[in-house]
Amino acid sequence: MSARVASPRFLALAGTVVLWASAFPAIRVGIDGLGVAALSFLRLLIAAVALLAVAPFAKVRLPRRGDLPLITLCGATGMTAYQVLLNWGEVHVEAGTASLLIAIAPVFSVLLGSLFLGERLTRNIVVGSVVALAGAAVVSLAEGSSGFSVPALVILAAAVVQGVYHFASKPLLRHYIGLEVATYAMVAGTVFALPLIPATWHATVHAPVAALASAAYLGLLPSALGFVIWAYAVARLPLAVSTAALYLVPPVALIVSFVWLAEVPRPIALAGGAISVAGVILISRHQRNHHPTNVPVVDASEPQGAACA
Repeated sequence: MSARVASPRFLALAGTVVLWASAFPAIRVGIDGLGVAALSFLRLLIAAVALLAVAPFAKVRLPRRGDLPLITLCGATGMTAYQVLLNWGEVHVEAGTASLLIAIAPVFSVLLGSLFLGERLTRNIVVGSVVALAGAAVVSLAEGSSGFSVPALVILAAAVVQGVYHFASKPLLRHYIGLEVATYAMVAGTVFALPLIPATWHATVHAPVAALASAAYLGLLPSALGFVIWAYAVARLPLAVSTAALYLVPPVALIVSFVWLAEVPRPIALAGGAISVAGVILISRHQRNHHPTNVPVVDASEPQGAACA
């Protein structure tokens, strides 16, 4: 059993969880020295360059022209908008709390799939969505002194656009592996973020070393390496195992945030986060129970509705 857990595929899966969880506190460090615009652009740029460098070795194909509109949507939502909204929200919301709010992203991808991709809307999906959104509401209320916290709502908006990314990526995953889709979207997201260059240049010149190191870490490890080792792990593990592992991202993020930033989440936020995760688990149980047994590998190389940072 220990040999199995220490296998490369399980180590890659564990590494993905730790990397994506560590992104939330790393964002807090980067924002303090770079600001929202510069951190967003630098992370996207570094990740895009790293993925493009890996592309020839991973045999990443050029996308088909007809798929460019969906790739554009993935880049604009899941990369550019997601980075800006999450970074903006984390100016005021603690890293661990942000990870709890982002955890509900699968709710939006599943609901969009039901509306536009003809996926069946079952009782489990409806109940799970309501439970997850109720948990997110509890977390948001915990962040505000007199009602919903605006920064918490901004992070919820980041969860929405990440849900759009996963919804838009599903048709692409019929033809490409997850690493290819991530590479296309990261490059497209970097293009959309080009207007942030002036702010990035000004902030970078005056940024402390810790903030620049955080941006480099976010781009190279959670963004680039995270997708590479995720694709490796999911292609070699049952989808149920890899999906279940992603439920560990919020609790690991809470631990890393406590060790790194000494953040202690409020009990009510923890309770709301647990409710949200329970709702997401209920939705994913339906997806696993109704997942075809002959799913091709290309469909299993992307976190279907997963919450990553």
